Amino acid sequence: EYVVTHVNFQGINYYLGLLCQTFMSADNFFFEMFLGKEAGLIQVGLTYSVAIVLPIVGFFFLGFGLMEDSGYLPRLAVMLNRIFKIIGLNGKAVLPMVLGLGCDTMATLTTRILDTKKERIISTLLLALAVPCSAQLGVIAGILGSMSGVHFAIYVFVILSLMFLVGFLSSKILTGTGTDFLMEMPPIRRPKITNILLKTYYRTKWFLKEAVPLFLIGTFALFVFIKLGILTFLEKAASPVVKHFLGLPVETTKGFILGFLRRDYAVVSIFKALEEKAGSLKIDPNQLIVALVVITLFVPCLANFFIMIKERGVKTAFLMLGFIIPFSFLVGGILRYILRLLPI
Repeated sequence: EYVVTHVNFQGINYYLGLLCQTFMSADNFFFEMFLGKEAGLIQVGLTYSVAIVLPIVGFFFLGFGLMEDSGYLPRLAVMLNRIFKIIGLNGKAVLPMVLGLGCDTMATLTTRILDTKKERIISTLLLALAVPCSAQLGVIAGILGSMSGVHFAIYVFVILSLMFLVGFLSSKILTGTGTDFLMEMPPIRRPKITNILLKTYYRTKWFLKEAVPLFLIGTFALFVFIKLGILTFLEKAASPVVKHFLGLPVETTKGFILGFLRRDYAVVSIFKALEEKAGSLKIDPNQLIVALVVITLFVPCLANFFIMIKERGVKTAFLMLGFIIPFSFLVGGILRYILRLLPI
């Protein structure tokens, strides 16, 4: 009996070993699909959405709940109502815009609170175009912190100016009327920790239910693009524009393309490409500002794009994408030539 059992286990171990070698090999299709470094569903999709984005969004929801429960958020909405009127929105849009600094995907979902289709389209466009998520914003802030105050001011001025310009033009082009802003003003009060924790819990649960599956779908789409050679084709097609119009090294092209999945990774990838190109010399700050502006304005991440399709429809989402891509490159090219004329 011992011999039979021993032989059976030896046989099972042998075949299990072969199975592991087959499926866990780094060049295996299934290994790449689930654990690949570039677009693995677990390695990239799940890790990025749960291990990186979720903690940031969770803390953001905590802070947001504190503002909401203390009665400060409605006051912020009232203060910004007049400014938001310029871009065809009202104080209600403060909620998705502030949430966008945490996660644009979640913020796009909250545009449902806006009263008219016109307001929802404008806010969705501005979130996709000019509101960086917390992961991307953190990396950009770290890079800008090492630069001069002038370059930091240029970046902030360009992004805010374009946000108001696009919002203003959109409000004039799109049909429909805005709505009056009416909001009950609660008194300023001491926030209750139980209320804050409950709101954070339910919003985090909502994020896991709505956004994480879309991160996984987006990761799988990128995996397919890589396998079919579409990513390589896009890199080659965009290289002339990146090199000759934006004045950036060809190596930064991959960062822009990968930004469709991970916008923070795109910033790091572009920064490293510029750093390697500069070698022992310092990175050209003008090149870096152009790259940061373009990647901020560039395409929304795949998860956000899927939410845009879900909320605004396929046609509207692709029209927005068709506007954002050339617009971001156009702004980057113009900024490049303006910076060359400035004595900085």
